[in-house]
Amino acid sequence: MNETLLRSLTPSVLAILVRRGADFAAAEDAVQDALVEAVRVWPADPPRDAKAWLITAAWRKFLDATRADTARRRREDLVDEEPATGPATAVDDTLQLYFLCAHPSLTPSSAVALTLRAVGGLTTRQIAQAYLVPEATMAQRISRAKRTVSGIRFDQPGDVATVLRVLYLVFNEGYSGDVDLASEAIRLTRQLAATIDHPEVAGLLALMLLHHARRAARTAPDGSLVPLAEQDRGQWDTKSIREGVEILQAALARDRLGEFQAQAAIAALHADAPTAEETDWVQIVEWYDELARLTDSPVVRLNRAVAVGEADGPRAGLTALAALEDSLPRHTAVAAYLHERDGDLTTAARLYAEAAQKAPNLAERDHLTRQAARLNAGRRH
Repeated sequence: MNETLLRSLTPSVLAILVRRGADFAAAEDAVQDALVEAVRVWPADPPRDAKAWLITAAWRKFLDATRADTARRRREDLVDEEPATGPATAVDDTLQLYFLCAHPSLTPSSAVALTLRAVGGLTTRQIAQAYLVPEATMAQRISRAKRTVSGIRFDQPGDVATVLRVLYLVFNEGYSGDVDLASEAIRLTRQLAATIDHPEVAGLLALMLLHHARRAARTAPDGSLVPLAEQDRGQWDTKSIREGVEILQAALARDRLGEFQAQAAIAALHADAPTAEETDWVQIVEWYDELARLTDSPVVRLNRAVAVGEADGPRAGLTALAALEDSLPRHTAVAAYLHERDGDLTTAARLYAEAAQKAPNLAERDHLTRQAARLNAGRRH
């Protein structure tokens, strides 16, 4: 069973059901039921046209649910509109669906969560981690969003800022390695940049390209994480870096700074350094100051503490870190790194071990565990 194919077809099938009159919540349920049916049926009887099969199956699921609903009599005429089987049109509805999910009746945070779940293919757990909230809280938020849009015709597209937030979070989840969505996020952002002349759209595209350019160097042959300072910069995609820098420079020249442009500027400074030792950390701290002003994000301030530790020494980094809540994700890992830089290897080893227990994925957990083991081994010798 090709799960990647199913995931890639889901947004288009969902968009078609919505355009044919299904409210969003019912359409999503129908598509999910059709996917379950595909997993059951396709291994023994694969369809000639996977998209057409899913459209037909999802529509029938929707109609079955509708007939069982109290509004059965009002919706019976939809039966005659069942799409015929056969080749489906090769129209990419994904970006349109992102805008439709950013509906004016939803708050931006609810619209982002709903889109990530229904279109982006992320789990509730992954979305909760991105928002730094408990999984149960995010599940309730998504459920409320579904109830809010239940019965609403999705004919009022939402704003660009909400769509950018969704694309950014989808890219980050894909870039982490848990779900392969980074390339898809770049593709959709390119589409958006081609249709909307906005510096933050360009900033997001530049940011994605600059980060994606380093992807080949982020993991060792055995799958373990390679920190930025230890990456083989010869593996970086210089073409993507050049494109990202050019897009960023054009966006910054418009003097309408936003958070994605600021993040891209930081990524560009890392990409511009021939070696880790030659990184312009002073300028990176300045960009983090701008980013903190724009977002007031604790995650930004956590990353700024690392940059301060590189620019002004680990003691200064630890001072900046002390102003942040220690419950912040990756706070313990940053503390471990700064203590190691400061020469306190005992504390650093303990903190690396603690951070490993809190790691959001297996690759990061293994990396932090190895860091703790390395320091402990060094102290024994």
